[in-house]
Amino acid sequence: MKYVYTLLISCVCLASFGQGTNDLTAEDRAYLFHIVKKSPILDNSIGRYFEYSGPVVRLMNKELNYDSIESYIINNPNSLFIRKGEIEKSPKGIIVEAANKMALWELNKVLLASRQSENDLERYRTQYNQFEAILKSKLPASALKNENGNIEIQKKILTALNPSLSFDDKAALLATFHFLSVEDQLVTIEAMNYATNAYVEKRAYEIFLQLGGTASNFKNVLIAAGDGSETSGLLNEREKDESGKWNKGLPKAVGLFPYEAKIIDPSKRSKTALEPVRMPTVDFETVGENKLTQLHFDVWGYNSKKQTTVVIERNGLSYHLFGSNDTRFLSPDSTYSDGKTFQTVINELEKDKIAKLWDRIYGKRGYDYDIATAKKKKDDTEKEINENEHKYSNITQGTITTSSKVPGSVKRKKKKALKKTTGGEFTAQPKTSSDKKTRKKEQEGLVYLYGEYERYKKIIEELEKEKKIAIDLLAIYQRRLDNYKSAMGHHWVSYTEKDGFYTFADSSTFDLYTQEFTFKADTLKTPFEVRLIAIPDGPLSDNADEVMLHVNLVDSKPGFDARVQLNLVDQFESNKWDLNKPLFQESDSVSVRQLFEALLDKKLPFEVISRGQGVGKWNGTNVVRATDRTEWNAYQGGTDEERMQAKMDSSNLRLRSTQVNIFLNRGILLEINTFTDPVKTNLKSSNESIQSELNKYRLTGNDYLSALRTATVIQKLKTELNVLAGTYLSREDAKIVIDRLNKQLDGVKVSCGPTSFRWQELLNIK
Repeated sequence: MKYVYTLLISCVCLASFGQGTNDLTAEDRAYLFHIVKKSPILDNSIGRYFEYSGPVVRLMNKELNYDSIESYIINNPNSLFIRKGEIEKSPKGIIVEAANKMALWELNKVLLASRQSENDLERYRTQYNQFEAILKSKLPASALKNENGNIEIQKKILTALNPSLSFDDKAALLATFHFLSVEDQLVTIEAMNYATNAYVEKRAYEIFLQLGGTASNFKNVLIAAGDGSETSGLLNEREKDESGKWNKGLPKAVGLFPYEAKIIDPSKRSKTALEPVRMPTVDFETVGENKLTQLHFDVWGYNSKKQTTVVIERNGLSYHLFGSNDTRFLSPDSTYSDGKTFQTVINELEKDKIAKLWDRIYGKRGYDYDIATAKKKKDDTEKEINENEHKYSNITQGTITTSSKVPGSVKRKKKKALKKTTGGEFTAQPKTSSDKKTRKKEQEGLVYLYGEYERYKKIIEELEKEKKIAIDLLAIYQRRLDNYKSAMGHHWVSYTEKDGFYTFADSSTFDLYTQEFTFKADTLKTPFEVRLIAIPDGPLSDNADEVMLHVNLVDSKPGFDARVQLNLVDQFESNKWDLNKPLFQESDSVSVRQLFEALLDKKLPFEVISRGQGVGKWNGTNVVRATDRTEWNAYQGGTDEERMQAKMDSSNLRLRSTQVNIFLNRGILLEINTFTDPVKTNLKSSNESIQSELNKYRLTGNDYLSALRTATVIQKLKTELNVLAGTYLSREDAKIVIDRLNKQLDGVKVSCGPTSFRWQELLNIK
């Protein structure tokens, strides 16, 4: 059984989610600042874009007092400036995590207020009405009532919305409501799950947009796994940060994470008829349209004694993410220094429980051997019985004889007896031969053999019964093992790792620092699953500690996270490569400063990729190099006006572009790509060496023109960044940045088809 509500959520039009994108309230902004600063993963990525100008309040231990700062921001909203334009260039999963925490915080407050007075709820009336409307639409009829012509939720149902209740508590509470059948109890749990996820998804998307995030596809799912009891994973450990310190700034909302439920077999019921699924599965679909599909994972309520395990499976291939015993972060690396892992449970079940049972059934000294041995002994005993019965029969059927003479032994006894007596007579009888002792001995032997025969029969019956029980038990164990292995997947995708960035064999990636898994851009939409595995206490145990997971899916254009993004569309005159407009604007100042900070760190590698791509093609997301190199003689149209209209049409206009992206992620990557539209140019190089190379590889005038324009952009980047370094940095730092930048740029070659040229050579710079 899978999450039905996630499928329903995915059908909701995201356009409806984007309507309420008003500015965040002062309280929202203050709390957002609080959670960003208290969460290392958020602070490291976007913390610098929250510029607080109020007083710095510290605790006795010199740490910042975020509670006091939060209060100050609420009362003085202008003390916090949020750089939305910079946040939008950050990893989307980071923005999503901040938005999700905000949405959970809000829903938690709404539900707590609903359990207090009407005055407390009034502040959140709009939000509560939205949540209640979603819940009401999914509840069974028995959970609703008619009040003065209005359909309302039974008040008892609302008590189960308490975020502090564990699954077992909710199930037990619903079981006390006489108006709910077992099936209605399940539907009610599912309705609450759906309402929680739908509300949080809608609100998280609104906040995501307010923070500068962009996405056409946005799916936000909260999911929990475990046995449903209030164990250590539920309310405690999520309140610790990544360093193990207690964190009071994060929302205590793990009670809002829904469990997928099922109805228990009546014979196994105690207090409730419902129990949570131990390994819930959520269905997703890649976005297609030549966009990246990005999944962000945020683990809540994990147990440090058991390794959190998440499996992504697509087209039969499995990608595994494992928790760490030190932090809540996931990674494909299964190395785990302490505690129990799911693979340990599988190995224990397969190599201990099943292996021993299989050996007992089919091994050399197993049941078959014992049964065969017992049967042989039974058969041997039966044979011996037959032989002895025949022998005994011969004895009993023989002739009894009496001798005519008194035996000598009798005579001797007579003489001996007469000596001891003073008188009387002694009568001696002739000896009669009847083999009485032999018959008695044979009879006793037969009785013993019959007892052994029956004993072996009983042993065989017991062994065969035990074997049948063992075979049935082995089948149960095997089904459990198959389920475990199926949950983990049968085809694990291999990966390589460098500095916390994992690249799988199919080019999917996982970033340890942002907790983002990315499927590469593709034109097709393909289904895939995400499974959260609750690790049982033992291989045969149904008890499993809780783990909560936030999963989000968004689409992204390739290169969306470049810190500097310059898209120059139609900035060059026809057949020209001069560029008169500046590349950088005032709005790029923060990004440029970050570039300079990175250049000052000599440990960060610096790479430049520059290409003259020639004729471009729109792939639905970006301009890419056209595989069809066919060029036009002129723009479509019968008149100059029509041809001009065709030239300026967006389908051609967007092709005449230069993309400049600077990525600051584990290093510095400057990437420049220039494209042209398909109309031919007769441009040729006056440099014989260059023209010879163009002819050699059958490169067109458009290939050469795009290379020239890329070379111009490199020259202009060098000039402008040199000036900006002197403006933004101290003289010493500016010299370091300028020297490193110039050294790297001066050695750059512009790729053009299968060949390349020094950019100075292209521009005829000595």
